[in-house]
Amino acid sequence: MTEALAVFFVSGLAILAAGTVLTRCADKIAELSGLGRVLVGSVFLAGATSLPELSVDLSAVRQGNPDLAAGDLLGSSLMNLLILAVVDAAGFSPRRAFGADSRQHALSALHALFLTAWVGLAAVSGGGPEFLGAGAFSWSLLAVYLVGLRLTWLDQDLEDIAPESTRPKPRFTRALVRPILGYLASAAVILFTAPRLAEAAERLAALSGLGQTFVGTTALALATSLPELVATITALRLGAPDLALGNIFGSNAFNMVLFLPLDWAFPGPFFAAVRPYHALTAFAVISATALGVAGQVLKPRKNRWFMAPSAGMIALLILGLLWMLYRARGV
Repeated sequence: MTEALAVFFVSGLAILAAGTVLTRCADKIAELSGLGRVLVGSVFLAGATSLPELSVDLSAVRQGNPDLAAGDLLGSSLMNLLILAVVDAAGFSPRRAFGADSRQHALSALHALFLTAWVGLAAVSGGGPEFLGAGAFSWSLLAVYLVGLRLTWLDQDLEDIAPESTRPKPRFTRALVRPILGYLASAAVILFTAPRLAEAAERLAALSGLGQTFVGTTALALATSLPELVATITALRLGAPDLALGNIFGSNAFNMVLFLPLDWAFPGPFFAAVRPYHALTAFAVISATALGVAGQVLKPRKNRWFMAPSAGMIALLILGLLWMLYRARGV
């Protein structure tokens, strides 16, 4: 017990430091490369902060625990939304994450929502026929993800980089070398440290007597979402809300694509081996994301508080959905 607590604490501090450096380097890359904070947050920052899920869940699959892996990926998406809602409600940035001033991120959020819905459908249908070592649903997740990235690039607003008539093309300069090296080094620290944090969290949670599925959805997911928490707070403190939002919604989309390597690694149809219970977690992620998108696309009006869902409402919704998942953990 004491050893697990020590590993949890030390690993958490290491991720705190690495996540801060990672976000600062990603912000520099976005500024110097001309790619924009939306795309850099959705791809580079989201991919790096999702590395713990890939490492932890591949290990779980190889140990014959597909439910733990599926619960972690879907639960991490739910925890990411909870992190964003709590940070947004705490006022770290004057710009609301779930308000009309973040409307350009609605497409990224819908991208993650659609991928999550696809995973939920796969969980109750068995994943479809297999080819090239993975099921049809797993391959389609990759295809949808790539299409969504292309649409995000075409849709992003680059006004913070330059006026429309002089928007730069993506470029590589010598000034990028240092932030790229810092990005790679901090990502390596997260990749090495986060699995230790997750293992300690799993050991601590196992003492509670809860089942594998619920532990994966909550305790393990919260541990592997720590890099997203650090990156989101750091991005907001840097005055880069687009980087923070791109990180959360991009991570939720990237998490769903990770089902493809899990399907490869699992000896047999992955989605046929997991319990339909995970569709409930997918429904929870979809519900919270949809409420957030509603707040982003609806124009605020006086005396119409119900037309603009607040971060507090979304946080309460997620906590309520987590309670429902706890009650249904035996399904």
